[in-house]
Amino acid sequence: MAETKKTAKKAPAKKAPAKKTGAKTVTVRQIGSPIGREASQRATLVGLGLNKIGRTKTLEDTPSVQGMIRKVRHLVEVVDAA
Repeated sequence: MAETKKTAKKAPAKKAPAKKTGAKTVTVRQIGSPIGREASQRATLVGLGLNKIGRTKTLEDTPSVQGMIRKVRHLVEVVDAA
């Protein structure tokens, strides 16, 4: 007797939660160079989406983003906290 393999159906992929339209955002601009800084500060700038002087990035205002900004506050400026 030949055995037949049963294939299990995959569960549908979960969709990412929709972004809140009323969420607060903060815009940061890089004003300092990471040259000569600790590697963790350079990594924090990359985590914020910044890697060249003059670049700006609009981010969701969360405690983790605020902590990252605080860590490299001498290299960035907060342009807009809307």
